[in-house]
Amino acid sequence: MNARGDTFGLNQPARWWHPLDDGRIQCDLCPRDCRLHEGQRGLCFVRAREGDAMVLATYGRSSGFCIDPIEKKPLNQFLPGSSVFSFGTAGCNLACKFCQNWDISKSREMDRLMDQASPERIAQVAKQSGCASVAFTYNDPVIFAEYALDTADACHALGVQTVAVTAGYIHAEPRRVFFGKMDAANVDLKGFTDDFYFRQTGAHLAPVLDTLQHIVHDTRCWLEITTLLIPGHNDSDAELRAMTRWIVDHLGRDVPLHFTAFHPDYKMTDVQRTPAATLLRARRIAIDAGLRFVYTGNVHDAEGGTTFCPGCGEPVIERDWHRILHYALDEEGGCTHCGARLPGRWAAFGGAFGRRRIPVRVAMD
Repeated sequence: MNARGDTFGLNQPARWWHPLDDGRIQCDLCPRDCRLHEGQRGLCFVRAREGDAMVLATYGRSSGFCIDPIEKKPLNQFLPGSSVFSFGTAGCNLACKFCQNWDISKSREMDRLMDQASPERIAQVAKQSGCASVAFTYNDPVIFAEYALDTADACHALGVQTVAVTAGYIHAEPRRVFFGKMDAANVDLKGFTDDFYFRQTGAHLAPVLDTLQHIVHDTRCWLEITTLLIPGHNDSDAELRAMTRWIVDHLGRDVPLHFTAFHPDYKMTDVQRTPAATLLRARRIAIDAGLRFVYTGNVHDAEGGTTFCPGCGEPVIERDWHRILHYALDEEGGCTHCGARLPGRWAAFGGAFGRRRIPVRVAMD
């Protein structure tokens, strides 16, 4: 049972929709504006019409629970070294041809969702497991917003923080509510042209840029950005210069940016892996544009994994992939070399969780 007394496995009432004059109902969660007849589902597959209302088919149901290092999200300046309790559901409101989690995000089989747990139970297990936060990840939490929001409330009641790993494709009103309850977010900025977004994801760029600006300027949610660089598609110098200049001008120099390496998957198996040189080139372009925290991912790159103090230039968090090798910040994020305070969300560093991934079985309460 969930907090409202509903039985798991049954569709739950959804928010953000309205009836149309022609008898259909329209989903108002994301810019797809799916218009549904009785029995139809939206493109995300998990928001559906049932009678004269919209329901969420995945409330309380998950594709699995794991404990991860927070750096895997990736978040490098949000409680570094801590563990995060991670879970997702199924479906997605984008149609990325290069999806790296396509077996979950493109799933149309609700019976994949074998694990069931209430928001309160998730918060309890995360707390008992020593996790500093709970991450809504693996597929986009925007499409299971009601479940994520209830879980965020339960987590905050126990002093556990919340993280959204998302593409940020969401309308203004649900965006305000959703990110108002997140302590941190990593948003996938998948490219920097509308042509790329439309051809490769079936979506548009502008709503994502609106989400990024909203998080930075209108919430207390800590933001980091990830761009998966796909050879020949979104990795040109011109596009990277335009994107990084936009970030500096509209979000500021202190938003961390992660460039990660693509590997052939889903509908893009004919594209080569991203060379390490591409990530290094992108990082240099971003730094030259004025960004102060630029990282590389999915490759061994000691410099690209390190957080440098913007005051004295000393390495203050040295990493090997998701493992922290050296830490030189106080609990307020102050550099132990020069005292400069780094932007981010910090706590006393009690050691690093490391590169472990621990599956967890969460029994229903």
